[in-house]
Amino acid sequence: MSQSQKVVVAGVGMIPFAKPGASEPYHVMGEKATRQALQDAGVDYRAIEQAFVGYVYGDSTCGQRALYPVGMTGIPILNVNNNCSTGSSALFLARQAVQAGAAECVLALGFEQMQPGAIKAAFPDRPTPFEQFDQVTDELVGHPEIPLALRYFGGAGKAHMDKYGTKLETFAAIRAKASRHAVNNPLALFRKEVSVDDVMASPVMWEGVMTRLMACPPTCGAAAAVICSEAYAKKHGLNRQVRIAAQAMTTDFPSTFEAHDMMRVVGYDMAKEAGRKVYEAAGIGPKDIDVVELHDCFAQNELITYESLGLCPEGGAEKFVRDGDNTYGGKVVTNPSGGLLSKGHPLGATGLAQCYELTHQLRGTAEQRQVKGARTALQHNLGLGGACVVTLYQAA
Repeated sequence: MSQSQKVVVAGVGMIPFAKPGASEPYHVMGEKATRQALQDAGVDYRAIEQAFVGYVYGDSTCGQRALYPVGMTGIPILNVNNNCSTGSSALFLARQAVQAGAAECVLALGFEQMQPGAIKAAFPDRPTPFEQFDQVTDELVGHPEIPLALRYFGGAGKAHMDKYGTKLETFAAIRAKASRHAVNNPLALFRKEVSVDDVMASPVMWEGVMTRLMACPPTCGAAAAVICSEAYAKKHGLNRQVRIAAQAMTTDFPSTFEAHDMMRVVGYDMAKEAGRKVYEAAGIGPKDIDVVELHDCFAQNELITYESLGLCPEGGAEKFVRDGDNTYGGKVVTNPSGGLLSKGHPLGATGLAQCYELTHQLRGTAEQRQVKGARTALQHNLGLGGACVVTLYQAA
């Protein structure tokens, strides 16, 4: 990421996430999150020069449907679909537009109106983009009866268990930690504190590998951010407290399929490389990070991501969890929002909900969730298929 225009997050908005069937329609959720972000930034929609709108489940131009009630100003609106990393893909495009000088003030919006149950293909009449992923997973994991995402990430967790002797209770401890954080987040859907024993006693999804509480459920929601250049923010008196210091997006490398390792199938190398690029661009290392929002679609993926982002050594994730280094009082607070495990995962909204949380952390406005003295924040949003976006934020 070249250093041209400095980029700031001027405003953020997010609505409470809800269970499928209990939310408002996607366009209403998107409109509300947008209005919140505009209000938080103190700008009128007419100031927005471009909009990038992320969602996975919906017909084309849902972005226009959500934004037209806010304003019909004739601006470019681009609809973005990149699986679970859709929200931060919209953020990536917004940041890129501002940094390159193509626009001074842009909007990134993400929303999802999901159906209950495990994620499945929307277009079963054509070849799946997961064909190669499925072939490798069939070979390494088997269990075709297990739902798609659970098989991938459960398989990756099992690979970590097989390689390093990681205990199932360690994944349960990650879920319990998420619940303790979520108690303080009014926007999280699941705010009841659960213990390691509760997680272990929840229904078994895959014997010896995963229980129900280790998986995040589908939810509906929306989140948005107003992204502008530092010069624009200064000129118009906008909030310049939080800037995007570095950002990288990666897709799969040959190792995804060639390493015969389920951890690599679910994006370990994508995350590692995106993290490396971001640390290098910002001139810092993992030890400098105060707070992280990472992609805990399953407790298993959170554990693997500690290692891929360099928050602990490879093979050291179980000790990292056991020592309490992933929470308040430890080395780096991970998912103070409660993460996807507590909010659920409305695909298009997740990346921008992470941005919302970290912006408040660096402003010092995260209330009971506040990480004391947080100055540097890292965001990790990952989608199979694949794409991974890692964003580094710094307080001014």
